[in-house]
This record gives sequence, C-alpha cells and structure tokens, in this order.
Amino acid sequence: MAERDYYELLGVDRKATPEEIKKAYRKLALQYHPDRNPGNKEAEAKFKEISEAYEVLSDPEKRRRYDQFGHEGVKSSFGPGGFDFQRDFSHFDDLQEILGSLFGGGGFFEEVFQSRAGPRTSRAGPQPGSDLQFEMEIDLEEALFGSKRDVTLPMEEDCSRCSGTGVEPGSKVETCRRCHGRGVIISGGGFFQIRQTCPDCGGEGQTAGALCRECRGVGRRKTRRTLTITIPKGVFHGARLRLAGKGEPGLRGGPPGNLYIVLRIRPHPLFQWEGADLHCEVPLPLETAALGGEIEVPTPDGMAQLKIEPGTQTGRVYRLKGKGMALSGRHGRGDLLARMVVQVPIHLTPVQKRLLRELEQQRTDSQYPALSDYRRKVETFYQRQRELGG
Repeated sequence: MAERDYYELLGVDRKATPEEIKKAYRKLALQYHPDRNPGNKEAEAKFKEISEAYEVLSDPEKRRRYDQFGHEGVKSSFGPGGFDFQRDFSHFDDLQEILGSLFGGGGFFEEVFQSRAGPRTSRAGPQPGSDLQFEMEIDLEEALFGSKRDVTLPMEEDCSRCSGTGVEPGSKVETCRRCHGRGVIISGGGFFQIRQTCPDCGGEGQTAGALCRECRGVGRRKTRRTLTITIPKGVFHGARLRLAGKGEPGLRGGPPGNLYIVLRIRPHPLFQWEGADLHCEVPLPLETAALGGEIEVPTPDGMAQLKIEPGTQTGRVYRLKGKGMALSGRHGRGDLLARMVVQVPIHLTPVQKRLLRELEQQRTDSQYPALSDYRRKVETFYQRQRELGG
C-alpha cells in the first residue's frame, strides 16, 4: 500500500503553521476517534494514519527531515515495522485536550493508553504539599550588603478542627463503595480506556459520614503567615531563595512543600547595575573637566578617589576595577563605571564672568573639536541645499 502524504492526510498546506496543523488534527481526531466509531476498523485505521502525520508534522525536526527526504527521512524515528500508535505517539497532552472536548469533560477525563499506563493509585494516602513562589522587591543596598526582612504572605494551613483530614472529628471514614477505593471509575475498552474521577469520593477512595464543619471537607483554611527572610549579601536581580518546608502543607500527614522567594531589585537613584557591574553618573565641574584633577566617586566600599584627565567631555566613562558588586556564588567582583556629566556654573560672580569672557576671547576651534565637527556638518548640509537648488 502506497504511503500517503502527511500534509494531504491532515488536509493542510505544506507551509501550514503549527497552530493550523494542530487545529486540523483536532478536527479529524474528533471525527475518527475509535470511541466515537465503535467497531469501525476503517475509522480506527484512519485515526492511526492522522496520528502518525501529526506526530511528524508537529515536531520541527521530524517535519524538516520529512520535507527534505519524504517518508525515508522519518522512518528512523519509529520502531521496527514503522509507526506504532501506542509506542511512538508522543503528544499525550494534545490528545488529552481533544478527549476532554470529545466527552465533554473539560479536563475531567484522562485517556490512558493500555500499554503505557498502569493502574491509577488512590489519592487517599499522604500527599506532599505544593511548592509556592512569591516575588519580593528589595533595595540595591540590601542586595549589596544583605538584610533580614519580615514578610507576610497568603498561605494555606491544615484546618485546626479536623487536622487536615476534612472529616468531622468522630465521624467514620469508609472505603468508597462506588470505586472500591481506587478513586476512579473505568469505562470503555479496546483501543482506549477512559478513567473518570469517582464522583462520590472525588478521587479520594474514601468517604466520610460527615465533612468537617469548619473547612467543609477541604482540610485547609486560608491564613496569612509572617516569615523572616534572610537576604544574603551579594544576591542578584532574579535570584531565588529556597525556604525548605515553608510551602503548602501536605495532605493527610504528607510533608510540606518548599517556599521560593524571587528577588527583584528596585531601580536605584544613584546606581544602575548590569550583571556584577555598577554604573553611575557623576557631575563634573567645568574647570575640573578642562584642567583635570581629582574627584570622589561613590562605591559600595565608600568614596573612592578618581583622577580626571584634562579635557574630559560629557559622556566620558572611567572604569574603577573591582568596585562593583560581589555576587554570591561568583568569583571576584564587578567594576564601577562612572560616566562624567560636565556641569556649567550658574550664579556667576562679576570676577568669574570677567574670567570666562577672557577665556572666550582666546578660544580657538582646535580646543573644541566637537564644535568644529558640528560646524563642518552644518556647512555640508547647506552646501548640498545650494547644489540642489533649495
């Protein structure tokens, strides 16, 4: 039997986007799914064909090899004898989404391939709590020098009345009669088994005579917990702190999850950071910029002396080696990059005005290269205007 073109099987163009390919497969899977066509071998064969096409065309590397070499290019991706649905189909989540639509479950059903999934275990035993994650803004000073912060976070904790069981104290707990403790009800057969969460016990495998009056069977209650967070010296923007056992409590005696605090450094009025380097703008008096000299520059270690070269212009960057951030877990320190911003004096005295006028009278273009370059560009612009008759 001749091998059919995958694009033709799904009814899409060879330039189809991944979204278009998924949409086409979803439509055909709903049409030919074996549980919608019980006993129809042709529908089952068609379902396997379109699933093979989707397996190849939804994978960028397999699709590239197929486009270049045809079926020969993807045979090595499958086991002996070619594509086998239960062995080679890898898009479990996509098919689960389709089955939810097929049976109206909206995520209530799960498909279970008989050769790839064992019996579902009951959830009646202890379950570990989920990990939690929160973001916390800190100042740059806290990142540089470390600190301790008390933070109040929304949490859940075990209900104090039922100790997290969800069962009213003194009420008897029994094995669910409908699912016999499995937590699921199995229906269907053949190509698929459909496992539905037991509606009587909610998948727990057990039922109680009475639910806890305080939490109504949930076993949890919402609360707010205040924790002291130690921010280590040298943390960076986006660093994640792990607080073991401070996450969501476990169910039925299960261990709690972990709490992760993601640190975000607020913008700082003096410094900006890039990795381990610090950047800052430093006002530079006009006379120091012209004559050179020494100024003080702020660093995490205190004020540092910086030698200014004569003729320093606005935008000149001086690098102070090893005066940046010392990031935790990394060797060495970053640098401090000080960008000069030349300041023109205001509120001049008569003597200062006289001296500046004398300086202006003795000024030469060679002393102001940027001004000379500016004038040259202006002259070139108007020259071109005259040439064009403007």
